[in-house]
Amino acid sequence: MSVDIDWEALRAKARELTTRAYAPYSHFPVGAAGLVDDGRVVVGCNVENAAYGVALCAECGLISDLIAGGGGRLVAFSCANANGDLLMPCGRCRQLLWEHGGAALQVDTPAGVMTMDQVLPLAFGVAELEDVTGQEVKAEDD
Repeated sequence: MSVDIDWEALRAKARELTTRAYAPYSHFPVGAAGLVDDGRVVVGCNVENAAYGVALCAECGLISDLIAGGGGRLVAFSCANANGDLLMPCGRCRQLLWEHGGAALQVDTPAGVMTMDQVLPLAFGVAELEDVTGQEVKAEDD
């Protein structure tokens, strides 16, 4: 299924989500928006807590929204800070995006739109697990 990507709408949604972030410690609100292969838009914002290391990135919330809404595959992703600037996801979040969007996921970066395999080359994924275990790993949306 081909889905048209409205990058400006995704960017606007990501910027909007920064206003919902809970960032009392870093004071660095982040918002994220993703387009699903069925046309839905999923969103997330960062949520910090006093145990700094267990904060939730905006991408974590977005993936939770994706799964809670019925799953699917991400086809486009955008992330912004409170100034409206595009952000690159951290390493953990790049892995989450890979898992739920794959190599072809289009990521809105400060350097322009890139595919996920450009953002995370040589990514670890299901194929590596299956190669070692000999067991098929089946995602819930397959």
